[in-house]
Amino acid sequence: MIEPAADTVSGPLLEIDEATVLRGGNTALDRLSLRIDRGEHTAVLGRNGSGKSTLVRLIAREVHALARPESPAPVRVFGRERWRLAELRGRLGIVSPALQQQLGSERGSEVLASVESAFFAAHDTRDHLVTPAMRRQAVEALDRIGAAALAGRVLASLSTGEARRVLIARALVHRPQALLLDEPCMGLDMTARRTFLEQLRTLARDGTTLILVTHHVEEIVPEIGRVVLLHRGRIVADGPRETVLRDAPLSTAFEAAVAVSQRNGWYSAALA
Repeated sequence: MIEPAADTVSGPLLEIDEATVLRGGNTALDRLSLRIDRGEHTAVLGRNGSGKSTLVRLIAREVHALARPESPAPVRVFGRERWRLAELRGRLGIVSPALQQQLGSERGSEVLASVESAFFAAHDTRDHLVTPAMRRQAVEALDRIGAAALAGRVLASLSTGEARRVLIARALVHRPQALLLDEPCMGLDMTARRTFLEQLRTLARDGTTLILVTHHVEEIVPEIGRVVLLHRGRIVADGPRETVLRDAPLSTAFEAAVAVSQRNGWYSAALA
């Protein structure tokens, strides 16, 4: 089993202090504050345009909050404001359809090489030396996610579900302490989605903290105990899933009458 990376830094997994982010001149996140502790599996839920993608990019250090004299470090990941990208990826793995598309755009990109490219924070391994230790970790990551048989195939030849599993393996290759999952079930059919979600449950039980960003209530696995509701760049509800995943909070966040049901630890929602 791949164990999470040894801890060498202190502090919560994530601290955001009244961060404001502008996208195209518009306010995407509006003085947003959020703290997530290590081991605290959390879902960030909201409709399209609520600020979820901007929040993902803020956590991943791809965009930055407006500077404020009273808050010189509005975003801290694992207790630190500044990270080298490759170093951060060793602690926080990222899974997103956008990253999958970027990797798939590399002509002839092979599965194992795609996983190994994570060591270099790159989209391929060209001009990089893959050591035997890196190769072993990449093979182990593929095996952990049940994708070892895909090694040797071209990434573009895989189904969406298969490619998503490779993406998880790529995120796991560093043995990160946490995974940031941005709409990870996009494009998956119902069978592939359930398989994917069961793999997330296993990772959560094995000690990898999950931050799941989605607009589908049905994707919130039972291991996730906290839900944060985003609406127009602000948090409108934050708390235990039993409190947040109710008709009234979801109706506010999705600007429509929503009815919530629950069965065997799984929630679902539909327009009332």
